[in-house]
Amino acid sequence: MAEQISIVDKISVLHARFEEVSLLITDPDVIADRKRFEKLTREYKELERILAKGDEYTLAVKTIEEGREMLQTESDPDMVALIKEEIAAAQDALPVLEDEIKLLLVPADPEDAKNAIVEIRAGTGGDEAALFAADLYKMYVKYCESKGWRTEVTGMNEGTLGGFKEIVFTVTGADVYGTLKYESGVHRVQRVPQTETQGRVHTSAATVAVLPEADEFDVEVKESDIRIDTFCSSGAGGQSVNTTYSAVRLVHIPTGIVVQSQDERSQLKNKAKALAELRTRIYNLEHQKYLDEIAGKRKTMVSTGDRSAKIRTYNYPQGRITDHRINLTMYNLSAFMGGEIQEMLDALIVAENTERLKEAEL
Repeated sequence: MAEQISIVDKISVLHARFEEVSLLITDPDVIADRKRFEKLTREYKELERILAKGDEYTLAVKTIEEGREMLQTESDPDMVALIKEEIAAAQDALPVLEDEIKLLLVPADPEDAKNAIVEIRAGTGGDEAALFAADLYKMYVKYCESKGWRTEVTGMNEGTLGGFKEIVFTVTGADVYGTLKYESGVHRVQRVPQTETQGRVHTSAATVAVLPEADEFDVEVKESDIRIDTFCSSGAGGQSVNTTYSAVRLVHIPTGIVVQSQDERSQLKNKAKALAELRTRIYNLEHQKYLDEIAGKRKTMVSTGDRSAKIRTYNYPQGRITDHRINLTMYNLSAFMGGEIQEMLDALIVAENTERLKEAEL
């Protein structure tokens, strides 16, 4: 019963805070302060989600208490049986609701709600690695389409025989980073390359980095700290793209970070894209410190920040995918590469949530 009182008390406190935040986000002074308004809006949504589950919990507790009181005075056998059924159903629901609420009460990673910038680089394996990088890109695009998220390529470097030595793209939607962050790390592929004449299986790799996209107010980038270079775009796009100086390269002098964008016909649009990526990469220098800090606590998660770690193997001869962080093997490689990766992500999310609960010692 002490557990019930504790959770009910927490829900009561959160209700009071929810009412307070509800008023604050309608205050003209708060609305004018964009950074504060964004923060309060995120808190409002989080509280709304917790309280919806909290109200279910409170109702279950009330059902049990009222049912027990009714049993003391009720004599009709049919009514007694019905009341006992309701009490049993509520008692079964309580432990599940308790676990869900405990998890919701653990502070969420503030980056999870952000959009993401995804960078895929060919690793060991030469041309085959570049082809695999392209396969991963197609896999993520199909997955994002299934989620209703929008993807947009900001830069690429094609391989000699096709594929990509490197491709960078943005993903825009709800809770993008919180979902895709588990993909950061080394992805290893075992298959017979197109160039292999004797049917031997080769091992190649590609590295995926998923970065939370920085908002304008997350990072202040001074114009005086940026060197801007313009050049002619290369690749597909028509004459106007290839012959005008529409491509933009930004060099952040204090950190040495270099980004570029060449997909738009307009130099201004390319500059805006490049600046957004530059902000994200600068922001991630600090975010990486946070990832490194939790590395020891969440050893199974890629969100520990170790992007050099081998996280997953794609074995084509056996049609299997193995995630080494949680020792999960699936035998649906074709569907997986077609964007059906949610089951794997769900398993990773469950594993991290377990770690988060241990950290919180609830």
